Amino acid sequence: MRTRGLITLLLALGSATLALGAPPFVWETVVNNGDTVPGDTRTFNSYNQPSVNVNRLVVIRARSKGGTTGEPAHGVFLRDMAAGTPLVTLFDRTTQVPTPNNLQSTFVEPPSIPRIDMFAKTVASRANHQPAWKYLLPDGTETRAGTAGIYTNPFGNLIAGASNLGIVPDFSFYAVPGHPGVKFDVFPGAPAVANGSTLVFKGNFSLPDPVTPGAVVSKTGVYFRNLKDAPLPLADGTTIGPSGGTKAVTLIADTDCTIPGTTVKFGSTAPPSAAGYLAVFAGFDNEDNPTKGGIYLAPMLWAKPPLLPLVKIGGQVPGEAKGVGFNKLGEGLSFDGRFVAFWGAWGAETKALTLQCPTDGNKDVLAFCQAQYPNGYAATVPVHQGIFVHDILTGSTRVVAKTPTDFDDFVYWNFSGLVPGTGSSDESGEPARWRSASFVALSGLVDGSLFDSNAHVAFKARKGLAVDGAYLDVVDGLYLRRVGPTSSAFAPIVTSGMAGTLIDSKAVDPLTGEHLPVTAMGLERDGFRGKALVVTVTMGTEAAGWAGVYLTTAPNDL
Repeated sequence: MRTRGLITLLLALGSATLALGAPPFVWETVVNNGDTVPGDTRTFNSYNQPSVNVNRLVVIRARSKGGTTGEPAHGVFLRDMAAGTPLVTLFDRTTQVPTPNNLQSTFVEPPSIPRIDMFAKTVASRANHQPAWKYLLPDGTETRAGTAGIYTNPFGNLIAGASNLGIVPDFSFYAVPGHPGVKFDVFPGAPAVANGSTLVFKGNFSLPDPVTPGAVVSKTGVYFRNLKDAPLPLADGTTIGPSGGTKAVTLIADTDCTIPGTTVKFGSTAPPSAAGYLAVFAGFDNEDNPTKGGIYLAPMLWAKPPLLPLVKIGGQVPGEAKGVGFNKLGEGLSFDGRFVAFWGAWGAETKALTLQCPTDGNKDVLAFCQAQYPNGYAATVPVHQGIFVHDILTGSTRVVAKTPTDFDDFVYWNFSGLVPGTGSSDESGEPARWRSASFVALSGLVDGSLFDSNAHVAFKARKGLAVDGAYLDVVDGLYLRRVGPTSSAFAPIVTSGMAGTLIDSKAVDPLTGEHLPVTAMGLERDGFRGKALVVTVTMGTEAAGWAGVYLTTAPNDL
């Protein structure tokens, strides 16, 4: 079967046509600073970008202030906005880690954004914890393992879908494919989930250096694992559960695989996105300065499936002069089974920025940033960059927005990662450093069907003049645009400075009664499904502010 014929078949199997109406464009509060953490007396005060499925089930990572206990509540929470039921906890710091866990360990924190299946209730989230399994080595020595994993709920109960317990003989199915007894070290970024019970993720691992004795070589790849509602058998004849069965992790591509059309191996891979039986991911020869690689589509049917290049480094930029090719492509891909939204850049022209360390977040990460960059971090961003949509059925790529004609920047920066010597990480599971990202989410189902050429794209963008390393008169915003045979104008969703009461009636200054202006907003790649679009919005200052997670309904015609 030809590749695109297979894609069409998998699209039909893994998607659905929805009967969607056209309700008015209004905001609904999923959770805000006035809500208490389920089972607690403390109120929420911080939220990561949410994810949503087509049935308006929202999943978020959120936390409270420390309160009298000193430690804030951290957790992953769900709310069914279609049913209007209250927020519920999927897991938090009081939740015991699912099987395998013979040490009664509880979660420490979910260090990344949780994601949800486009059509199902299945959620996937990374989580860190103390060692969860003790066992005996061949020499009789007791040891402990299992400090991180990906946790999910395809069969109702929370289970370990992936874990760094692959070194334990009883749990060899968690091991790195092709490397028996080798465990994953970390699972960077946010894992995806598709097809109800298929986990799709990035994993990092280490192998002995063949050249230098005692040294290791770091490897990375993208993988999937089909979960089953079955217990885990142990060597002593007993079983434990609930669990996802013993089907092994399956390799999509790793840094031992050759980039399609070249003789060069991948130097990096990015956390994938998935819908139905299809996964997409970005992979390059060199993450910082790519000369080969791009965005690839893989059917999740067998190990090392054929990779279909969708957009390549060096590939033609739509709307630019012939021969002008992409020299950078973003890692955060939004995918609905047919359309892929992504960030890309071209040309050599850049502008300089001086980034200042954040003041809110993980205290160890903040202190490390200040120690490393007390006077700021010098960064550059491409002058020519844009948001694009690729249609995997037609093979065409369309422009959503570009700089400098439509906006001034789509790149946003944060300092995150693992702090040396502390074990403290706020997001990535990789070493702490400055990282850049663009934010885009798409839905081809606003009109109810993937079998047409229209996609709606939401993205974050900045307007402002860069002077002496900083933007002046900045307006950040989330915008929505229909892209297809007849593209629409840009529709502002949320912009900085607008009245927060337009989104949440409680966004008022308690002293003056005046509305609080919007100061920040967030969007995640799985935050737009069907007609449902969910965002985070912060209003006002830290001293007199308000924030929350909000859902709106995208109209067919903008």
